[in-house]
Amino acid sequence: MNGLRNDIEDKFRDISGSEESILWTGTPNFWIWMLSAIPVLGFGLIWGIFDIGFSVLWFSGAPSEVNHLNYFFIPFMIAHSFPCWGSVFYAIWLFLSHKNAAYAFTDKRVMIRSGLIGIDYTIIDYDKIRDIQVNINPFETMCDVGSILFNTGGASEGYEIKKRFCGIENPYDVFRRLKEISLDAKTDWNYPNANRPETNPGYRTKYAEKEKDQ
Repeated sequence: MNGLRNDIEDKFRDISGSEESILWTGTPNFWIWMLSAIPVLGFGLIWGIFDIGFSVLWFSGAPSEVNHLNYFFIPFMIAHSFPCWGSVFYAIWLFLSHKNAAYAFTDKRVMIRSGLIGIDYTIIDYDKIRDIQVNINPFETMCDVGSILFNTGGASEGYEIKKRFCGIENPYDVFRRLKEISLDAKTDWNYPNANRPETNPGYRTKYAEKEKDQ
C-alpha cells in the first residue's frame, strides 16, 4: 500500500510547491468510476434502437423510392446516431482513463488528476472552496467507498461549480481532515500579516509528515 501511495504522490510532485506538503492521496474505485457510464449508455441504447428501427423501415421500401436518397440518408443516420456510438466511446474513455485518475490534498490546496492522452490537473485553493460535502450513494455503500464534493461557487455569484473526489476509501475521515485543514488555511491566510505571531495557538498552520498515513 505504501508503494502505491508513493506512486500516487509522485504524480503530484511536479505541480506542488517546494514548501507544500502532500497530506493525502487516493484513487477512485473502478466500479464507481464506471458507474457514470450507465445512464449515458442507457440513453444511447434507446436512441440506437430507434435509429435501427427507422433504418429498417427506410430500407424495406421499394428500391425505386429509396435508392436515390440513400446517399443522403446514410450519412444523416450516422450523424443522427451520435448519442448511440458516442455513449460507447464515452464508456471506453472512462475505462481507459481510470488509470490516470488520482486525487490529493495538501496544506494549501486540493488537486484532481484526470485525462487519457493528455493529463489534466484541476487545482482548487482552499479560499476558493465555498462548501465541502460527503456523499455516499447505495452503490458506493456496497463498495465501501464514498465521494467528496467541492463547491467553488456560491449563491451571491449565482452559480455553482462542483468538483469531486469520486469513490474514495474512508470518505468520512477524508472529509473531516479536509474541513479541518480548509478552516486552518483560510484562517491563516486571513490573519493580518502585521499581527501574525510565529505560532498560532488557536489554529494549526503546519501539518507533520507523520500525519499523512493517519
